[in-house]
Amino acid sequence: MKSQLKSLILACLALTFFGCESLPHADEVRDQQQKTSYRTTENLNDDWQFRRLSDSLNSGWESVFLPHTIRIEPLVVNDQWQGEAVYKKEFRVNEISDRKWFFHFEGVMQEADVEINDSPVESHKGGYLPFTVDATPFLKKNSLNTITVRVRNLDNSTIPPGKPLEGLDFNFYGGIYRNVQLIKTGTVFITDPVHAAEVNSGGLLVHFDSISEANAEGFVKTHFQNDSEEEKEIVVETIFTSKDGRTYKFTAPSENVSAGSSLAVTQPVSIPQPDLWSPDSPALYDLKVRLFENGEEIDRKEIRTGIRDIFLSEDGFYLNGKRLFLNGTNRHQEYPFIGYALSDEANYRDAYKIKEAGFNFVRLSHYPQTTAFYEACDELGLLLMDCIPGWQYFGNEEFQERSLQDIRDMARRDRNHPSVVFWENSLNESGMTPEFIVKANEVLKKELPYEDTYSAGWIDHPAYDLFTPARQHAKPPYYWNLYNTTNRPILIAEYGDWEYYAQNAGFNQTAFSDLQEEERTSRQLRSAGEKRLLQQAFNFQEAFNSNLKGAQTIGMANWLMFDYNRGYSDDLEASGIADIFRIPKFSYYFYKSQKEPYSGAFSEPMVFIASYWTKGSSKKITVFSNTEEVALYLNGKLLAKKKPKADQFSDELPHPPFNFEVDEFEPGELKAEGFIDGKRVAEHVVRTPEKTAYIKLEADLSGKDLATTSPDVIFIYAKITDANGTLVPSANHPVTFRLEENENAELIGENPVNAEAGIASILLRVNKPTSDIVIYANSRDLSEATITIEK
Repeated sequence: MKSQLKSLILACLALTFFGCESLPHADEVRDQQQKTSYRTTENLNDDWQFRRLSDSLNSGWESVFLPHTIRIEPLVVNDQWQGEAVYKKEFRVNEISDRKWFFHFEGVMQEADVEINDSPVESHKGGYLPFTVDATPFLKKNSLNTITVRVRNLDNSTIPPGKPLEGLDFNFYGGIYRNVQLIKTGTVFITDPVHAAEVNSGGLLVHFDSISEANAEGFVKTHFQNDSEEEKEIVVETIFTSKDGRTYKFTAPSENVSAGSSLAVTQPVSIPQPDLWSPDSPALYDLKVRLFENGEEIDRKEIRTGIRDIFLSEDGFYLNGKRLFLNGTNRHQEYPFIGYALSDEANYRDAYKIKEAGFNFVRLSHYPQTTAFYEACDELGLLLMDCIPGWQYFGNEEFQERSLQDIRDMARRDRNHPSVVFWENSLNESGMTPEFIVKANEVLKKELPYEDTYSAGWIDHPAYDLFTPARQHAKPPYYWNLYNTTNRPILIAEYGDWEYYAQNAGFNQTAFSDLQEEERTSRQLRSAGEKRLLQQAFNFQEAFNSNLKGAQTIGMANWLMFDYNRGYSDDLEASGIADIFRIPKFSYYFYKSQKEPYSGAFSEPMVFIASYWTKGSSKKITVFSNTEEVALYLNGKLLAKKKPKADQFSDELPHPPFNFEVDEFEPGELKAEGFIDGKRVAEHVVRTPEKTAYIKLEADLSGKDLATTSPDVIFIYAKITDANGTLVPSANHPVTFRLEENENAELIGENPVNAEAGIASILLRVNKPTSDIVIYANSRDLSEATITIEK
């Protein structure tokens, strides 16, 4: 294929203009002379009317904005709302001649019946992937029109994940929980890849299959539809623009497309000295594809993509010719109280926190997540394993067909993201038949028939390119370290939780009779105290170290990044290295210490003392650091300066923890200093907390400012400190949050809320704020605190 493509490129050079400079003046003139049928995309998240149909407490229609969850849930979700609800919105239509109107839904959980002006338009089943409605035939011009969406999140064994909520290891929250766009085009337009339903086509498809530092050769396939009443002669133009402004333009020969039909045009492209995408240097290109008729632009579509070369072999995963070990985590897309209804910015902040923790890889457990998260991973440099919806359930023929369709839709939606390197077209921990496994891989390979399309499955079947068992799927003490095959590498898809929870009880997560003692589990809330948080960190360390002993292990993903709710359990699943409010536990800093200093973005020397240094603290002090030496001081006195000493639980780690012993507890200050090449490069101080005195308010923005032109949601933390500003981890005061009157903002969550390990948390939700947002917090015997978030 590579040689054929190279020949095609050479043959087309005479027809292709290639350059590395600004577009010529003629293009600017054409921009000014665009037809009225040019594409527009409008965010449609505001001004919806909503009501629950199966809720006895429903009082009628209410005004809401999207993303929206059907009901605000408690922190621990033990009686999640399920049922039917209706959303409707009015919109004005003027002249519609030679225009197409599409409503694009990024995600509705999990059944949606759409009507336009009371006419049924489409029924969609499946809550994790997008669908598009062609509203054009149902519109009434020069009048108000109404779109109505009836949604259901009821148990349905034919819709993946299929398992009833009460037995599911995660929750699916109802509502139009992702964005909705109104897209208007002319009658000749570039299609949506999922809506087009074309194998290995639809919309824009970008692939590079010959990549080096000198040159990247590939193609862009553009699929467009002619819904006019006459044949059209169309020219497709493709433009890549690098971050530093270099442009590369490719123009295909004109193509005739008859009325009512579609066409896919494949353009060979060649980028000299490409900026290659990687976790340490996530270079992206802006790709613009334009359709021209008679020299005038009639449609365009723009995306961001990256150029990277990936190769999977039994000895490792290679990125841009270099072997890369995948150190990853799992992520559920859930927030407290609002379920799945995260803003795009909130999804970015999750990716930012994962990157900050030192990971380079995320497994999207156990379903496709919102496009904004993929875009954040493209930008920040996180590799992804895309997953179809599934967990411990294999349904009937209708369920299986929908799972296969999920593979198609997932591949069509996500194929242009440089971050996506593996496709988990496997129903997680489910008893799939061999016939289904083979069919699922055939579907993926038809959608993406390329050498670097790698499928992944939890069952060791030759149809999969990558075997992805959880650590607990094998037996201790070796787990998967002795696995031996000649043709298939392993990525440990989950580790650090279940093997410390139920003594390898397999898949029966309701068998609670054979548990380890409570202190042994990795499921520890942030309020569990030093001893248990240190145990959790040690569990992850031990499992991480053990996984590195496997000869064919190319990577791993811990279970997991953030705490979350489950359908089958009435408590939080607390094995996250950060809690459900995204506040780090000690384990977070263990992972951060495994990232090499000075190795790219989000990489720096660090040191962290895993202690609160109170009277009850252990005199054995654990310090996580990626430096060469650490010195520990108590009240200014040097206790020791040492290098890490590896043992059976750390002998494979890039950076083993540093262990110190203190003879006697002495209140005051513990200070750790990290050294590289003899120079102090990092410091961390822990002080013995005194009597509570103040509240300190903080807003968690994590690399992304509060949105001002669209809905957003952020965490507000009230930290209870002593007079010196030291957090008091024993404080559990009830904290009351108050929002200064602001019609564009609201607080969501328990209020008042008891502080957990010294921090009380609440959500702030905003929609296009017009003024600064002022929040207050107070508690008994403590001065009121305030924070202002500028518009």
